[in-house]
Amino acid sequence: MEPGQTSLIDKITRAMPRLSRGQKAIANYILAHYEQAAYMTAARIGEEAAVSESTVVRFAMELGFNGYPHFQKVLQEELKVRLTSVQRMKASLKLTDRDDIPGAVLLADQEKLKKTHELLDRDAFNRAVDLILDAQKIYILGVRSSAPLASFLGFYFNLIFDNVRLVHTTSVSELFEQILSVKQGDVMIGISFPRYSRRTIQAMSYSRSTGATVIALTDKAGNPIANNADVCLLAPSDMTSFVDSLVAPLSVINALIAAIGYKRQDTVSQTLEKLERIWDEYEVYDKSDLTNG
Repeated sequence: MEPGQTSLIDKITRAMPRLSRGQKAIANYILAHYEQAAYMTAARIGEEAAVSESTVVRFAMELGFNGYPHFQKVLQEELKVRLTSVQRMKASLKLTDRDDIPGAVLLADQEKLKKTHELLDRDAFNRAVDLILDAQKIYILGVRSSAPLASFLGFYFNLIFDNVRLVHTTSVSELFEQILSVKQGDVMIGISFPRYSRRTIQAMSYSRSTGATVIALTDKAGNPIANNADVCLLAPSDMTSFVDSLVAPLSVINALIAAIGYKRQDTVSQTLEKLERIWDEYEVYDKSDLTNG
């Protein structure tokens, strides 16, 4: 939800005085059970509110939506930001086949990858690659569930560049101490998905104010992360359970590393050759599977 934009829950509340009796019954049901209502059909909501399915459709249109599917999609998007972890778990039980949870999760992640492939802005992706290659210093920030994504990106970028700073933070003050020197010519990569991290938003906003270029990896345009970025790479992270799905974001990161590695292949090859010698000398990796056949 964009800063300053009215939430759907608030919109329903404000619309109450002008709604018909049947529409008020729908509104009251949704306000009282919004985490369940977001995943119910128009017919089911009609049953719960004791009105017809057509009344539910008219209710959605009265609020300015094209129809019930449009209304439902917006409500589901809002819930990703509003719901607590416990509420997300309860909501996810309505979406998951509990007889085959692995199948349900894997199929959902497969759909996210397909959606990302179709929607990823290639021009924005190529621009991000060029900006990173030209950066004087690269800052990478992702906290909470996004921290593993930031660490993964930082690990491989450190094989390609010698100007990477992975920001580790447990507090706002510590965060600003680590990015204090960010300046024009630098790139800040901010990674965050619902519920969006305030620390990441603040760091991106500060970096942009210094003249640095900000690249975001997030789930959709118009959210607080995207609004503080110069270039935005999108990957869905819709919940299948109370945990975030990071399959699609990780795939975008893999693509980013591969594209940059391709453009810096000479440097990467030399670095890897040196590392292989070091790894062999200090026996970093177990090679017993190779020697035993």
